[in-house]
Amino acid sequence: MSALAARHCFCSIQVMSQAFVKESDEQWLHEIAPTMNALIVYLTRENNGIRVYEKSTHTDPKTGKEVHVMSNGLHYSKDKDGRWAIV
Repeated sequence: MSALAARHCFCSIQVMSQAFVKESDEQWLHEIAPTMNALIVYLTRENNGIRVYEKSTHTDPKTGKEVHVMSNGLHYSKDKDGRWAIV
């Protein structure tokens, strides 16, 4: 095997292994810290790096929970265990 072919083979293996590692770094909404900053970082990462921000906040009259309206068009609140959830 030539040096060029060996380098190409090494690079291909390295790229594949990095992609595999990135896949395993996946995180679920309910796994992030119950802070607004953690929610924004998570949503921005899920939105391919395009910043997601809080547009407004209100209290749900039925549940009494604080609801955060985000720029991605979804509403988020914390469940009874303090974990983020889409409402």
